[in-house]
Amino acid sequence: MAATDWISGKWARLRGGDRKEPDADADVAGRRKSSWAQRTTAHVAHLQALLNRREEVTDLSAGDQKIAEKIETHLAVARNAAGGWKSPTSILTGSRIDRAYSNIHKAEVKLLKLVPEDEGELKWAGTVVLAQARQHLGPNDPRLVALEDRLKNGSQEMMPDLKELAVATLLAAHEAEEAERAQARSFRNILLAAVIATSVIAALFILWNFKGNSVISTLLCFNPPEGQVCPTGKSGSRVDALLVEGVGAGAAALAGSLAIRKIQGTTTPYSIPAMLVLLRLPVGALSALFGIMLINGRVIPGLSNLDSTSQIAAWAVIFGVAQESLTRMIDAQGNKVLGNVRGPERGIEGGENA
Repeated sequence: MAATDWISGKWARLRGGDRKEPDADADVAGRRKSSWAQRTTAHVAHLQALLNRREEVTDLSAGDQKIAEKIETHLAVARNAAGGWKSPTSILTGSRIDRAYSNIHKAEVKLLKLVPEDEGELKWAGTVVLAQARQHLGPNDPRLVALEDRLKNGSQEMMPDLKELAVATLLAAHEAEEAERAQARSFRNILLAAVIATSVIAALFILWNFKGNSVISTLLCFNPPEGQVCPTGKSGSRVDALLVEGVGAGAAALAGSLAIRKIQGTTTPYSIPAMLVLLRLPVGALSALFGIMLINGRVIPGLSNLDSTSQIAAWAVIFGVAQESLTRMIDAQGNKVLGNVRGPERGIEGGENA
């Protein structure tokens, strides 16, 4: 459909005329396959339906009409963030995810403002706001405390005089949720930077060895009485570093597959568990490389010369698995960050931020 037709349909709907228009939510849902995009689009469609119903059953004042137009803008931005083109920058930073959630939250707050004071829908809005606030606000937050006290006195039904308090409480809860998600996104980006940095460093050692520089092989080869022993044979090779790092990364992958049983999944769109597993590979490669160098330098007590290539490979496996002692601490931090991201799927723990 042409852009002019869509615009004319939009103006007709805002004026209360013909309400038929392209179903943008269905179009986005059909084009985007990620679960996050599908869930976001479904929620936007739900909010759009609530707004359409409000405009149909209520004669909006000029001020409320301005609010409705702002809601339309928020929903359009959220819809575009969920279904629009994903630039490499937005994928890495997660900016489009934050943009979608922020605009959805602002649309929800404005929709609450449009609920007429004489409708039964307003009575039960307090329960919804209270659940959101308990998820994300501290138990001593004055807005939450005030809303809880007033709703208890009103048998969980919200009166018109509580509407502004509910709006302020919902806005504060959404801002707290956005802060929780921002922390998760920041931690994911730190993990991503660590994966990239360690992978580049590991690749540079391999490239350095491939260039024919004998320094790397010298650090990985041993000189027992029987003669020189290197990772790939009796003499230094361009693939010595590749072999050691490959064995270390493989051992780290094996250890990581066993550690998956303790790694939590997440409903957030930030792939923190996957990043935690991925980080093990370059760290395991570097652990094996540096570990063999430490043995060669006689830094580790009780170890001096390794007598065969199989011993070098075996110690590369040991050092590749040993990286678990480091990555497990990172796993614990990742689980803590994920635990701070609260949502309706989690039980309410007294309203405290974990």
